[in-house]
Amino acid sequence: MSSPTDVVAVARWRAKDGLDRVAAYEHPWFVRLTHWSIAVSLVVMAASGLRIFLAFPSFGEKVPQVDFWHPPEGITLGGWLGGALQWHFTFMWLFGGAALLYVVGQVATGRFRMVLFAPRDIPGVWPMARHYFLRGPRPPVDQPYNPLQKLAYTTTLLLGALSIVSGIALYKSAQYPFLVNMLGGYGLVRGWHFAALCGFAAFVPGHLVMVAIHGWQNFVAMLTGWKGDPEYLADAAPSSPIVAVAPVAMSDTTASLPDDSRVASDTKPLASPSEPFPPDDPRAAS
Repeated sequence: MSSPTDVVAVARWRAKDGLDRVAAYEHPWFVRLTHWSIAVSLVVMAASGLRIFLAFPSFGEKVPQVDFWHPPEGITLGGWLGGALQWHFTFMWLFGGAALLYVVGQVATGRFRMVLFAPRDIPGVWPMARHYFLRGPRPPVDQPYNPLQKLAYTTTLLLGALSIVSGIALYKSAQYPFLVNMLGGYGLVRGWHFAALCGFAAFVPGHLVMVAIHGWQNFVAMLTGWKGDPEYLADAAPSSPIVAVAPVAMSDTTASLPDDSRVASDTKPLASPSEPFPPDDPRAAS
């Protein structure tokens, strides 16, 4: 059985300072592109959506109207209903397109196996939550995403699906009445759409906390794709099927990337200064 991290490439090399380095290519281009596209679109759609909600801040009947909440003007976008709708409808295409690209990319590359929460991850949720929120001991990690992260990201994917389906039902209620009926009627559709927004609002602070806890390298990885010295490589057992090595070049190497890996049985170990690369090794040319 393959490991969920089989799709993550690992680079090992000797830097100019003589130290051996390791980095994992955690986020390919489509993950980084969709991450930042969705982040921007969520901010715009949340603010414009609250402005739209202000036009009828209730989930009940129009007569008599019982308001649920009046969002402060300062956190809304659009100025009035028409302006807010323009912002919302513009960025819904960015959100929907990025979501589609993300899902297709994850399925095509097999990366979904290391992101989606599975029954085998259930026992690891509480130990990781205890580590994050109660300063408990850090459980060993042998995958790019720990069980708590996978639970959060899987929940967010479901929230994204709910927001898209309920958004289509609101936008095209006459064309797709079955969606409206499936979600319990137009009043409940607005409630589901608002619930998805609340879910995203709850996810973002926790996500930022996790990024802060895991350090600067975690943020940089979402810009460059590469994460230096990932903890799951240090915690994994030597026999654990981690990853295959990627034939890539790093900026601070003095030689081409060595092909040593925990999973490669037919590769040579990283050469030490007293053991130069063999003459027939292409790395010796540098």
